[in-house]
Order: sequence, then C-alpha cells, then structure tokens
Amino acid sequence: MATMTTPSWDAAYTATESPPWDTGAPQPAFVRLAEKGLLTGELLDCGCGTGEQTLLALAHGADAIGIDVSPQAISQARAKAAERGVPARFEVADALDLAALGRTFDTVIDSGVFHVFSDEDRARYVASLASVLRAGGHCYLICFSDRQPGTFGPHRISQDDLRTAFSDGWAIAGIEAETFELRQSSFAIPSAQAWLASLQRL
Repeated sequence: MATMTTPSWDAAYTATESPPWDTGAPQPAFVRLAEKGLLTGELLDCGCGTGEQTLLALAHGADAIGIDVSPQAISQARAKAAERGVPARFEVADALDLAALGRTFDTVIDSGVFHVFSDEDRARYVASLASVLRAGGHCYLICFSDRQPGTFGPHRISQDDLRTAFSDGWAIAGIEAETFELRQSSFAIPSAQAWLASLQRL
C-alpha cells in the first residue's frame, strides 16, 4: 500500500504475535452482514489479511477472493484455507491498483483498510474500488472512528471523511456506529470505536 511498504506489512505477519487486527475470527460486523445475506455474488475481500472475512463470505455462498499487499498474509490465508479444507482463493495485489486484477465484482468488503491511507491515497483507493465494483454493486467498509479516544493506532475517520471520499459516483446507504475487535494481548481494550459504511456504486 502507498502509506507503508510491503516489507512493513510483512513484518506484522512474521512477528511473534499476530497483528492487533488479526483476532483469528471475522469481525462481528461482517458476521452480521453475512447473516443478513449481504455478502453475495462475486465478492472481493480487499486487504484480506489472513482471510477470515473471505472464508466467512465463502461459507455463506459468495464466490469470494481475498487480496492483500503482504505475501506473508496471503501465505497464511492459503494455509488456513487448506487446514479447513476450503477451496478459497487468495492473491497478492495492491489495493490502490485493483484494476490489475482484470475482473469486476458484485460486492467488495474492506475490514480496516480505508483508515490506513493518507487523504490523497484515500482518493486513489476509492477510485481503485470503483474500477472493480460493478454498477449497482455494494461495498461494506469498516474503519476506525473519530469517536475512539486517543491517538494510538490508525487514523480516526469521521462520517464527513467517508461522505467526501464517496461523493462522486456512489450512494451512501448508511454509516453506522460499530466496533472493531482487537486481539486482546495487543491492547488493553478489546475493541475500538468504528464506522460501518454501506455504499453502492452508481
């Protein structure tokens, strides 16, 4: 990704402990979306990490593929899928150049990617998402919220940040207060305040 080099992301996945965002389970917000039947069709998990959201979508019938800029994360995701006997697909790819995948999707999910980018790169990222999401398709995005106290961790995103980023060519179906679960050995808190944005490509 543009704000951090690939080696720095790889370092997060080769450390003694898993990175803070890798809890070994899908984020509850995405579990609820899956239970509502919203993770459907050809689905891209953008910035999939070790693949929990991808595997969740597959279990609910989506034709899902996960991509991440970190080869280490993709290696772990593939190993996890093999251990579970799931024919999941994972590829190393750049979230800022999704058009390079050469395909489009009905649904895109983002669990904690949007908030890692600078203002400039967030605009590039939204354009990248638009390049692979079919007209009428949906994007579900969870990011750290400006409701979270303190400054440690990712950039805090406001509702205005989301509305500005997705103002051209998108309809915002909703922005809901959510929580982002964290691996408890990494933080004193079990979760952080987040926004869940439901977006539709026009």
